[in-house]
Amino acid sequence: MKKKFILMLAAMLTIALLAACGSSESSGSGSGEDEVKTYTVATEPNFHPFEFMDPETGEMKGFDMDLIHAIADEAGFNVEIETMEFDGVLGGMRSNKYPMAISGISITDERKKEIDFSDKYLDSGLILVVREDSDIQSIEDIDGLKVGAQAGSTGELYLHDHTDAEISAFPEIVTAYMDLASGRLDAVLYDLPNAQYYINENPDQGLKTVGELLQGEPYGIAFPKGSELVEPVNEALATLKENGTYDEIYKKWFGEAPSE
Repeated sequence: MKKKFILMLAAMLTIALLAACGSSESSGSGSGEDEVKTYTVATEPNFHPFEFMDPETGEMKGFDMDLIHAIADEAGFNVEIETMEFDGVLGGMRSNKYPMAISGISITDERKKEIDFSDKYLDSGLILVVREDSDIQSIEDIDGLKVGAQAGSTGELYLHDHTDAEISAFPEIVTAYMDLASGRLDAVLYDLPNAQYYINENPDQGLKTVGELLQGEPYGIAFPKGSELVEPVNEALATLKENGTYDEIYKKWFGEAPSE
């Protein structure tokens, strides 16, 4: 009897220990107060220097990636990055497929009808890119010419609304730049930061920007309409700007502190 009792006691202690271990491991993924939520963030993987895939590690890098991870740390949640074409990023916000997106998304009145935005985190605008030997000097010179833009971007919309150019829309803007360099396009209209980055990184392609900055637009983090994440993200973004973290990220990717 004594031996049986000892064996029963040992079995009960083992069960108790296993139960304790199980409750400890599940505290971060269950429904308790200590749960840290993870949100999927949609992005387009080829928009240097804001987001791009590191070919060696397979990880997403860039200004936007550093910023969204810093925001998540400050706000107290985790993020998982999911990549897709830019049209899919915006579509994912309209259909509530993803809880948020960061991808150099311009805040426009038209987009605000269907999706919500954070406060702006960077000012941008559209610029015309041409070959160095081109006679094109401004947007007024492209009517009737072949001009590329990214599908679903504000550049494509601007070309439709303000020019009579022959428009080609590309899933990835890099393809448009390459077609421009090879002579298949006469110009490309896209966001200034990306255009400058591409030209500096690819001097052998012989491209330059011309004309004035068009349709100055701020970038914002996007959410499905009515999202409860807008407020905590805005609060975290404000904190990062106040404590200097935003300036550090900006200088890392653009080489200088942001202008006031």
